[in-house]
Amino acid sequence: MRQDLWKEYIQVAFASVRAQALRAVLTVLIIAIGITALVGILTSADAIEQSISGNFSQLGANTFSIRNRGPNIRINGKGKQWKEFPEITEAEAEEFKKRFDFPGALVSIAYFATSIAEIKAGSLKTNPNSTVIATDEYILQTDGYVLEEGRIFTRTEVEKGAAVALLGKDLRDQLFPGEAALDKTIALRGKRYRVIGLLAKKGNGVGFGGDRNCMIPYTNARYTYPSNNRTHAVNVIAPSGFSLDACIGEATALMRMVRRLDPKEEENFNITKSDELANSLIDNLGNVEKATAFIGILTLSGACIALMNIMLVSVTERTREIGTRKALGATRRAIAWQFLTEAVVISQAGGILGCAVGIGIGNLVASFVGGPFFIPWFWLGMAFLICLLVGIVSGFIPALKASRLDPIEALRHE
Repeated sequence: MRQDLWKEYIQVAFASVRAQALRAVLTVLIIAIGITALVGILTSADAIEQSISGNFSQLGANTFSIRNRGPNIRINGKGKQWKEFPEITEAEAEEFKKRFDFPGALVSIAYFATSIAEIKAGSLKTNPNSTVIATDEYILQTDGYVLEEGRIFTRTEVEKGAAVALLGKDLRDQLFPGEAALDKTIALRGKRYRVIGLLAKKGNGVGFGGDRNCMIPYTNARYTYPSNNRTHAVNVIAPSGFSLDACIGEATALMRMVRRLDPKEEENFNITKSDELANSLIDNLGNVEKATAFIGILTLSGACIALMNIMLVSVTERTREIGTRKALGATRRAIAWQFLTEAVVISQAGGILGCAVGIGIGNLVASFVGGPFFIPWFWLGMAFLICLLVGIVSGFIPALKASRLDPIEALRHE
C-alpha cells in the first residue's frame, strides 16, 4: 500500500476522532486506565526487584541469619507461613558468638530495640518513626552497611555497654543540618549518646530503611529499651572460599547445643540465607505481576468492547460519507482500512497516555522503597502491541460493515 494512502488514512482518522471527540476521549481513558494498571504496577515490581537484588547483593551470597522464626513473607495470601519458636535470648546469642569457631567466620548479634524512636539533638528532634538497632561491632560486615565517617563500636564498648551511636544519613541531615555530626550528642529516651560513626546512604528498600536507623550497643539497649521477651538475631558471614553449607551445618549443630536440644528434637530456630530471602520476595512479586496482568486484560477487554461500539456508531453516522467515497471510486479495501486506522489511532492514543501515567506512578512507588528510576522497555513494547491488537479487534467488524455498504443505499441514507 502506498505511503500517500496511509498518510490520507491517518489524516482522515484524526479528523473523525475530532468530530466525535467526547466518545473518543472516553474510550482513550478506558484504554489508558488498563495500560496504566499494567505498566504502573509492573514498573513498580521491576524497580522493587532491582532494589531487593541490590540490597541483598551488599550482604553477599555467604551470609545467613539465625532467628526464632522465618521471614514470614506473605503477599496476597501467598507464601510460606513460618512457625514461631521461643525467643533467642541475649545469653544464648552471646554463647553462640563466643563458641562459634568456624575459620574466618564473623558473628554479629542484633535486634530492633524500637521502630518508633524520637531522637533529639539540641533543639531539634525527629518524628517518632526512627529505628533503633541494638547490635555489636560486626554489624557492618554481616548486614551490608557502609561506614562513611567515623568508626564502628569497639569490643570494649560493646562489653561495657558504652553510650555511643551510629547515625543513618537521614537522621544525620535532620539532626545536624549543615554541620559535622561526629562527636556530637544525641538523646534517646532522655539518655545521652555520643555519635562516633555516620552511615552511608542505604536507601529504603523493601525490608530495609537504613537511612533512618540509629545503632547502639545491644548491651546498652537492654537498659534504655528494656523488654522481658526480646528475641535476638544472630547474623553470620562465612569466609569466601569455604562452603556455605558447611558453615551453616556447624552453626546449626552449635545452636542446638546452645538451646539444649536433645538429638531427637527438631530445631526450634530458623536459619535463612540472604539470597533465599531475596528470592522469596521476588517470587511473591511475580504473583503480583500475574494478578496485575489479569486486571489489565479485563480492563482492556472492556475498552475493546467500548471502542467497537463507538466504531459501529461511527459507521451508522457516516453512512452518507461512505456512500460518497464509494461513488467517487473508493474500494471496499480502502474503506475497511480507513476504519481500522481510526480504531488503531484511538487505541494507540490510550496506550501512550497509559504508558506515560504508568511509568510516572510506577517510579513514584519505586522511589518510596529506594528503587532506581526505571523504564520497562519490555512492558512498554507489550503495551503498544496490546493496544494495536485492541484497535484491530475492535475495528474489524465496523470496518467490515462499512466496506460492505451498498453505495446507492448509503447515498440515500438520512
